[in-house]
Amino acid sequence: MPDVGEGLTEAEILKWYVQPGDTVEDGQIVCEVETAKAAVELPIPFDGTVHELCFPEGTTVDVGQVIISVNVGGGAAPEAPVAEAAPVAQAVAPAPAPVAEEEAEPKGRTPVLVGYGVAASSTKRRPRKAAQGAVPAAPVAPAQAAPATVAVPVSVPEQLNGHGPGGGRPLAKPPVRKLAKDLGVDLATVTPTGPDGIITRADVHAAAAPAPAPVVEAPAPTPVAQSVAAPAAAQAAPVVSTDARETRIPVKGVRKATAAAMVGSAFTAPHVTEFVTFDITRTMKLVEELKSGTDMAGLRVNPLLLIAKAVLVAVRRNPEINAAWDEAAQEIVLKHYVNLGIAAATPRGLLVPNIKDAHAQTLPELSASLSELISTARDGKTTPAAMQGGTFTITNVGVFGVDTGTPILNPGESAILAVGAIKLQPWVHKGKVKPRQVTTLALSFDHRLVDGELGSKFLADVAAILEQPKRLISWA
Repeated sequence: MPDVGEGLTEAEILKWYVQPGDTVEDGQIVCEVETAKAAVELPIPFDGTVHELCFPEGTTVDVGQVIISVNVGGGAAPEAPVAEAAPVAQAVAPAPAPVAEEEAEPKGRTPVLVGYGVAASSTKRRPRKAAQGAVPAAPVAPAQAAPATVAVPVSVPEQLNGHGPGGGRPLAKPPVRKLAKDLGVDLATVTPTGPDGIITRADVHAAAAPAPAPVVEAPAPTPVAQSVAAPAAAQAAPVVSTDARETRIPVKGVRKATAAAMVGSAFTAPHVTEFVTFDITRTMKLVEELKSGTDMAGLRVNPLLLIAKAVLVAVRRNPEINAAWDEAAQEIVLKHYVNLGIAAATPRGLLVPNIKDAHAQTLPELSASLSELISTARDGKTTPAAMQGGTFTITNVGVFGVDTGTPILNPGESAILAVGAIKLQPWVHKGKVKPRQVTTLALSFDHRLVDGELGSKFLADVAAILEQPKRLISWA
């Protein structure tokens, strides 16, 4: 499993595009995985024949584990001594040596892309003692290894799990160990169900509360709730049904990361939200004029485009709103660029990709960037890099008919703007009550670095621009 360069530790295999015996070429997409950031397609960096798929679809795999082995010579690998296969096989997955007392794990890490070699690293784990009576991994027979085999998956001896004949230290990831400590669970008493005998979070929870809670009867879900839950259920694998009246969906991947980030944001940054309701009729007229003109021909023109442009102009007038709080250095970091994030609801959960250097784009360029960003997110092809480095976010809840909301800050940003539904309402215009198109904006900001004056001035500027869109020119 490759490291996509964002410090992620695991990914779920969503889909295999090849099967054992298939011929693959350099650069061919062989599988799709979902990290905590996004769904990513993985290419193979050489030609050959697929020998084995080491994990089925729906399995969560740690970065560095071998997920596919390929015979680079094509067809079945010829017989050869193990020593001759080692230089190639070890480049992807070195076979573990027998565990000895006070033996440190080897330095370095597995390849950044499958088959591209090992990236150097100074990371060193704590020495691990061998389990008493543990049996080392058996050597690979000569007929099972060949110079053409790129990777040979090796199983972890069951005795290292603490449940084999010799006992030993149970296998579990650091977060699982912390969970066990918090719940007062002795890992030596937990029966592992993960791959290669690894203890999972579910195993710890089961040990902490082995007796299942009784199912509480509840009214059947309404048609609206079913329509919302169905896409999410279709994306989750596996789905564990505990009763005919309820369905449990595992929280993983993007949805899990988003939940953790939102909880961290809500309890770290002191949120303040301000609201403004105003007449956006002139901006809506401008949208229609741009649609029928030649300057924006072939481009998508909608209210969100002009709202995004208004935000960029308001940021230029109030640059302190575009900042971040550096807790470690106890500094406010002012950003002299705007990477404009757009919150997008997708079947995989909420994604917030951003337009890099949006402040430097013309209106046609911004329109093209918005269209590409949204279509890519809806297709589930957003890359982790596209969601990194955002400085300000817009979330458009108005598309769901919602008047407004109190948005939670995207981690690392100082402000987020929620756009409400645009509705025809009675409004006082030029001294008379007339039907006008009205909307509400809600600005949430981090009160550690944005005070009430700055937040109010910024929000008022955005509303003023959208009330009189000619200010897009005069204030730019």
